[in-house]
Amino acid sequence: MHASPLDRLRIVLVRTSHPGNIGSAARAMKNMGITALTLVNPKRFPDPEATALASGADDVLASARVCDSLPEAIGDCIAAYALSARLREWGPQTVAVREAALAATARALDGPIAFVFGNEASGLTNEELLACQQHVRIPTDPAWSSINLAQAVQVVAYELRMAATSGAMTDARTEPAATVADLEGLYGHLEAAALDCEFLDPANPGRLRDRVRRLFGRARVEREEVNIIRGLLKALLKRRNLPDE
Repeated sequence: MHASPLDRLRIVLVRTSHPGNIGSAARAMKNMGITALTLVNPKRFPDPEATALASGADDVLASARVCDSLPEAIGDCIAAYALSARLREWGPQTVAVREAALAATARALDGPIAFVFGNEASGLTNEELLACQQHVRIPTDPAWSSINLAQAVQVVAYELRMAATSGAMTDARTEPAATVADLEGLYGHLEAAALDCEFLDPANPGRLRDRVRRLFGRARVEREEVNIIRGLLKALLKRRNLPDE
């Protein structure tokens, strides 16, 4: 089984003031399949508020690493991306979050990669920003660019998941899909019903057969769904062919 790039991604929260933001960030991470959380000098952690707002992401909090400095938190990473809404006169190259996510997931299998978020009130210092290789910005409305810390983590985690999975979504259904043979049986049954009720003129069928195939070809039909439709057709044909009372 191949490792996922998400397994090598790390969220680093620096000098976080509110434990609720730590919990909400953990929840946002777990929603997107990212579990490595590092905290640099958090004001309060562990804390019941963090646990409450994690809403089930207790494992992310329990495995969180607490460090005394940012260099300690990212020293083993092959790249670190700093999140900051403020433009700086001097600092790393600025990239949009989507571009950063694509680059990070492409490199993640080579080693751990960090996304670094600053304090809620003051963000990252210039020194903390310079400790990273890229300055990432979320493209907000310029008139109101400040984003809540946990919301920023959610945006970044979402973009990382989209980049890692190419936008694919997991299909949770468990019912068996209809086979080609199942669908051919359905097409034949539909045609028999259409002929029986004179909806289909065999001398002039038009594109009805093709359109029915196109309709079901666009759908991800389950075997049980085919059985339901065929059961309905069978009941209707039987009733139609009953002798008059």
